[in-house]
Amino acid sequence: MANQLKKGLVQIYTGNGKGKTTAALGLAFRAVGRGLRVHIMHFMKLDSDYGEMTSGKKMGPNWSVEQVGRSGFVSFTNPAEEDIELAQQAFCRAVELARSGDYDLLILDELVNALGFRLIRLEQILELIATRAATTELVLTGRNAPQALIDAADLVTEMKDIKHYYDAGQPARIGIES
Repeated sequence: MANQLKKGLVQIYTGNGKGKTTAALGLAFRAVGRGLRVHIMHFMKLDSDYGEMTSGKKMGPNWSVEQVGRSGFVSFTNPAEEDIELAQQAFCRAVELARSGDYDLLILDELVNALGFRLIRLEQILELIATRAATTELVLTGRNAPQALIDAADLVTEMKDIKHYYDAGQPARIGIES
């Protein structure tokens, strides 16, 4: 099946507020509804218990999702060599997917966080953007997108935390946060 987009753009959802992944998933939901082929790669989220992993299995053949990395937390100040290696392997796969033209929409969820954790280098992401298939829409999510990444994107949305129920002690809820 030929790619349905004449030109793919680059979108970034960043900021310290809730909703970056949710916005990307909403876009994926819309795209599949219009017959576009979608692939989602979750960096730094290795847990099959996320709701999008369960619902993704019901979306049909135009929707695929994978998680990369390892379970557990990555040290921000001193990431383990294993985390760096797994992120680099996953990034190589992301580059292949982006260049293949097999997907209309490629979402690299939390890739900007992997950059912040020094698992991926900025130059790698900029090269990915420059060398992706021209008809592939690329969406990157994560906190603290650097200016160079913002400059390379076509659309950047910042989610700003104004008030969050976590601050009042409300834990994550199944189906809402996970």
